[in-house]
Amino acid sequence: MSATKKTIRRSLLVTSATLLTLSLTTTVPVFAADKPSSSPSPTASATPPANMSTVGGARLGEAGTQVDLGTGAPVLPKDVTARSWIVTDAESGDVLAAHNAHWRLPPASTLKMLFADTVLPKFPRTEQHKVAVTDLSGIGAGSSMVGIKEEETYSVHDLWLGVFLRSGNDAVHVLSAMNGGVEQTVKDMQAHAEDLQALDTHVVSPDGYDQPGQVSSAYDLTLFARSGLQKKDFREYCSTVRAKFPGETKKNDKGKTTRETFEIQNTNRLLTGDADVSTYQGIAGVKNGNTTNAGATFTGVAERNGKVLLVTVMNPDKDEHNEVYKEAARLLDWGFSAAGKVTPVGELVPPKGVDTGAQAGATSSAGSNTPVSSGDRGTKASSSPVAASAAAKDGSSGIGTALAITGGLLALVAGAAFLVNRRWPLPDLMRRRR
Repeated sequence: MSATKKTIRRSLLVTSATLLTLSLTTTVPVFAADKPSSSPSPTASATPPANMSTVGGARLGEAGTQVDLGTGAPVLPKDVTARSWIVTDAESGDVLAAHNAHWRLPPASTLKMLFADTVLPKFPRTEQHKVAVTDLSGIGAGSSMVGIKEEETYSVHDLWLGVFLRSGNDAVHVLSAMNGGVEQTVKDMQAHAEDLQALDTHVVSPDGYDQPGQVSSAYDLTLFARSGLQKKDFREYCSTVRAKFPGETKKNDKGKTTRETFEIQNTNRLLTGDADVSTYQGIAGVKNGNTTNAGATFTGVAERNGKVLLVTVMNPDKDEHNEVYKEAARLLDWGFSAAGKVTPVGELVPPKGVDTGAQAGATSSAGSNTPVSSGDRGTKASSSPVAASAAAKDGSSGIGTALAITGGLLALVAGAAFLVNRRWPLPDLMRRRR
């Protein structure tokens, strides 16, 4: 063999080996929506970064578990395997404990909390919308769907039930179309996240479908939930157990047009219960998610004895059915037992537009002139209860459609103490009806 041929052959072998190495080491993103996955994200590191955001306190930017146990405080549950989690007091904003709170991870459908907090105030629930073919374009393959049909008319109320109960990406896209399109909605969501000081979040899709670069954190998801829970409709939808949803319009043999309904049920297992998970005492929402990249994610709010806690859990490593709910329940149990016995390791910062000064402190009770997020467009938080009759009128049932208000239990402290505690209370106490 000539020297020239040997040189060419050697070059080809080197090139082939290089290409093979690259093919074995290059990560290929895998995208799916609301599909359970036992494997970790192929694009996310298995360890948190050394430097994370310190919004809410320096301790929250540190990797690992952050907690300061006081006298009589229970130890944290040892069987929590989530990559990131946080337990907070929903009213004061105190962070009771956290684990990699600012780790930027794929959020899955928990990002719909930001979508709802951003878009909910823009359309009255009675508004009707006829779905165009273009409204449903661009929905990711394998997305969770509520079953919206082209050329059918739905109320805004119907669409939000589809978003919260079935995590319907089709409902999200229809509402986004009403809001000027997906691109405009993403811009609105990103701007609202920045208003809430949720700086770990980068929005690419309004429904939480896996997209390159789309991330949030346990801290930010908790901010979204806390802001959303200032809104009466948000509280109702996120805690509704089941509802009737409009089906397809059909004509019978006699030519009469009919449109039946079908039942949809909330996929939040702490709200509905399951074979291996009991309904959590005091649960009142908020949102769950599951995608290939994100794994299972969940943010929940619960109340016991006048104490309202928020918990967010992201991507448990333990591969068991409903594991994200089991770990969330254990953390909530710990939080209720530890409240008042731990020193907070950080705080949930208020939105930029919220006055935490004397004006807010002068408020005598939650529900009137309660500070609200910029997503409320300057309106006051509702002080009227979500009437139980709403369930009968809307054909829906559950906790959220009949949340009682006990404003006295959430009375604000006077001005000076407000300045010290930086309290941003929920306007209503979310309590399970007997």
